[in-house]
Amino acid sequence: MHMKIACVIPAWNEAPAFDKSHLPGVVEALTSCIDLIIIVDDGSTDETYETALRLSADVLRHPVNRGQGAALATGTEYALEQGAEIIIHFDADGQFRVQDIERVIKPLREKQADMVFGSRFLDDTTTMPKFKRTVIMPLARFVNKIFFGITLTDPQSGFRAFNRLAAEMVKWKQDQMGHCSEILIEAHRHPLRIQEVPITVVYHHFGQRLSGGFKIIRDFILAKLNS
Repeated sequence: MHMKIACVIPAWNEAPAFDKSHLPGVVEALTSCIDLIIIVDDGSTDETYETALRLSADVLRHPVNRGQGAALATGTEYALEQGAEIIIHFDADGQFRVQDIERVIKPLREKQADMVFGSRFLDDTTTMPKFKRTVIMPLARFVNKIFFGITLTDPQSGFRAFNRLAAEMVKWKQDQMGHCSEILIEAHRHPLRIQEVPITVVYHHFGQRLSGGFKIIRDFILAKLNS
């Protein structure tokens, strides 16, 4: 039986004048395997929203920039309203590969898991910046294990998929990049079956710096202490 698959893509200033946006190519590639593509423009100040409206996708818009976590929450809630049975979180910048989607959702299709996280560390196909691999990621794994009792190989992966049950249960409040850790905590707090599968990430830029990593940890711990 076919399961309706939705893909949520947060987008913020993805159409800079000096470079062609990756977003159209990402959406075009997704149309072959996704039933509902949802782009959430997170208060962009460039032509991201106008570009998105021309694509084969449902386009939502935040009037101001709220953060990637907020955009994913908006898109996930919309996917549930549209009857999605599998919901994927995917990036707009072309770093994730569409050909990895089937691997990520296979445990959901086969009812072997409720949530699946893509991992850059289960094989050697991802060439990650050395500082990120040797400092930032080990620090994130350490914090998750020591503070929250969670052991996953890739605690900051943004490539994840939920079945409908998990998407309805897992709610996050972190609007900024701390949502990755909060989603992990929420997933482990509920009686959900969790798996990791290998993915390949193609880096176009460095991404999260060490200072940003510390900010994620600070924001998330403060939020947990105040909850």
